[in-house]
Amino acid sequence: MTKPMQTVMLAATLLLLTACGFHLRGHNLKDALFAFHSIYLQSPGETMFTKVLRRNLESYKLEVPSTPEKSDLTLDIVYENTEKQITALNASGHVIEYLLRYRVSLRGYDRQQNDWLPATEIQLQRIFPYDDTLVLAKEQEEKMLYDDMRMDAAQQVLRRLSMARPPQPANP
Repeated sequence: MTKPMQTVMLAATLLLLTACGFHLRGHNLKDALFAFHSIYLQSPGETMFTKVLRRNLESYKLEVPSTPEKSDLTLDIVYENTEKQITALNASGHVIEYLLRYRVSLRGYDRQQNDWLPATEIQLQRIFPYDDTLVLAKEQEEKMLYDDMRMDAAQQVLRRLSMARPPQPANP
């Protein structure tokens, strides 16, 4: 089969899958019902992650007030961390591959400090092939990979928040 024919077949398959309503389990939040109506984002600063998360929360018609007193829930973003680790060198000692990591730690609680979302850490990583003859392009690619990980982490937070419920009292 020729390359153009393979491309057409792949496109047709993807079109059929999307036409029948196929989606990966857990990736369709359009009908998500959150157990709260407003959420305050408490973070060390306004970062790309908090901006993406705020925009996503607002797209689900959740209020994101500027003070915790006006919210049903507080999402405490304890920290965000990026790492870049060398994973491979060529024969002359030049870096040819990095491992990029993005971590975010968070906790969700109500006004009475009851945990709705216990302290958790989301960790993401990507392999980043590197070529020092393409420095500018690789800088852009690295930025795009970190941005992708931030968006992925925001989606994971949304899925967890959609499942968050108030703690149940212990039965004596």
